[in-house]
Amino acid sequence: MNKSFLSTAGATVIAAAVVSWCLIHTASVSATTKGPAFTTDGKLVQPKGYHTWVFVGSMVTPNGLNNGKAGFPEFHNVYVEPANLAAYRQTGIFPEGTVLVKELTLVRDPKHPDGSADEASGRGYFEGVLNGMDVTVKDSRRFSSTNNWGFFNFGHHAMPYAEASTASPKEECAGCHIAGASKTDLTWVQFYPMLHTKN
Repeated sequence: MNKSFLSTAGATVIAAAVVSWCLIHTASVSATTKGPAFTTDGKLVQPKGYHTWVFVGSMVTPNGLNNGKAGFPEFHNVYVEPANLAAYRQTGIFPEGTVLVKELTLVRDPKHPDGSADEASGRGYFEGVLNGMDVTVKDSRRFSSTNNWGFFNFGHHAMPYAEASTASPKEECAGCHIAGASKTDLTWVQFYPMLHTKN
């Protein structure tokens, strides 16, 4: 077999590999995996299966550290579909149709005045029971008045949550995000490492 043939064959294989990588890479950036579902009257249907999405991080501001009156006393566990996470990490902008699910859990068994507890790993804050769900959806057509995002509350209480939810008024959620997170596509990326790391 001559060297010219080997060289041509090798170049063909490499070119095919590059084309395949580009196609996969492009698809992951521009396409959502599933996207939101709405009822005929415009309510967002409760997302399902989000525990199989990417967990991007969690935060907690417990009552025990906020004079018993924390605005958001639960852990906030945030999930996003893999394709939309990939797009954000490459461009700093979420694609149309992105759904972010924030699942809430209460602090487990607070024993100390600051709301912490003692467990085998030490004293700290541990997740307890589920206690709510908030969802944000990017849709520039539906939510142009709130900088292209809709904010939905499916209940801040024990399960079950509402099966569908109407978008919250601007003053309830969007206003705060617009004021404090406009440079990061209305998302508080500083709290969620997966949104500001490249690995």
